Amino acid sequence: MNNIPSVDLSDFLSDDPKRKKKFVNEIGKAYEEIGFVSLKNHFLSDQLVEELYKEVKAFFELPLEIKRKYEIEGLGGQRGYISFGKEHAKGKKEGDLKEFWHFGQKPTADAELIEEYPKNVQVEELKDFNHTGMEAYRMLEKTGIYVLRALALYIGLDEHYFNHWASNGNSILRPIHYPPIKEEPQGAERAGAHGDINLITLLMGASTGGLQVLRKDGQWIDAIPKDDELVINVGDMLERLTNNKLRSTIHKVINPPKEDWDKPRYSIPFFMHPRSEMPLNCLEECISEENPKHYEDITAGEFLHQRLVEIGLIKK
Repeated sequence: MNNIPSVDLSDFLSDDPKRKKKFVNEIGKAYEEIGFVSLKNHFLSDQLVEELYKEVKAFFELPLEIKRKYEIEGLGGQRGYISFGKEHAKGKKEGDLKEFWHFGQKPTADAELIEEYPKNVQVEELKDFNHTGMEAYRMLEKTGIYVLRALALYIGLDEHYFNHWASNGNSILRPIHYPPIKEEPQGAERAGAHGDINLITLLMGASTGGLQVLRKDGQWIDAIPKDDELVINVGDMLERLTNNKLRSTIHKVINPPKEDWDKPRYSIPFFMHPRSEMPLNCLEECISEENPKHYEDITAGEFLHQRLVEIGLIKK
C-alpha cells in the first residue's frame, strides 16, 4: 500500500444495503490497517472550499500586529490566532513551522451542554472570514457524523451511538499557514510526527504536498488525495475507545525540498471532538482474551486537557 485507501460516502448514503455494508467494511478495514482514508462525495462544495481558502489566505497575509490582536491569552489556543512556532509535537521541543487559527463550536439552543465553550473570535478586517469558516465547519461536522455512524456499525454498536456525543461536541476547525522557509530549520518540521487527539480528523486538500503517514512496517508514505476528496484519519480518542482496534496513525508534514522553500503551504483540518463528558472507557465490543483492555477509564475532557499540556498549548 503506497497511498491511503479511497472510499465513497455516497455508498453509505445510498438505499442499497449492499453498498452501505461495502462502505462500512472498507472504511473499517482501512482504519484497522493504516488509520487513514480519502473520502469522496462529502458535503463540502467546491465553491465553499474555494471561498474558505480565499478568506484564510487573506487573513494570514494581514500584518503580524493585526493577527496578534486576535491571539487571546488564557484560552489555551482554543479560539482565534495561534502564532508561529507556538505548538510542538508531543515529546518534541522544537516548535512546528506554522501559524494557525481556531474556529470552535457554536452550540444549538437545545444542546444541554455541561460546559460553556469559548465564543469564536471575530475578525474585523475581513467581513466574510467568520461566516465562511463556520459554514465549512457545519459541513465537515455533518460529514464526520456519517463517518462515525459507519464506524459504529463496523464496531458492532448501534449506528447512532456517536450522534449525541459528536453533535455539539468540542470540535475545532483549524486553518493552517506554513510560511516560506527562510533559513535552515534546525530540526524543526512544518508539523512534527504526531497522532491527533480527537475522535477523527477531516482534512481538506492542502495547497501543496507534504503530508506523510507511517505504515505498520515503519515506512513513511505520502497521503495524496484527489482534489475533490477529504483525508480522514482516526484520532487517539477513538483508538482508546476501541481498545486499539481502530488505529490512530502517526503522521507529519515534511519540509519541502530546498528549491521550494519559498512556497507557502495552507491546509485546513477539522478536529472532531466529542462533548467533554463522553467516557473514553474501552468498549466491551473491543475487549477480548486476545485483546485485553489497554487503557484506564477517562473522559474526553480529561484526556484533551492532558494532551494540550503535552503539546505546549496549555502551561502546567
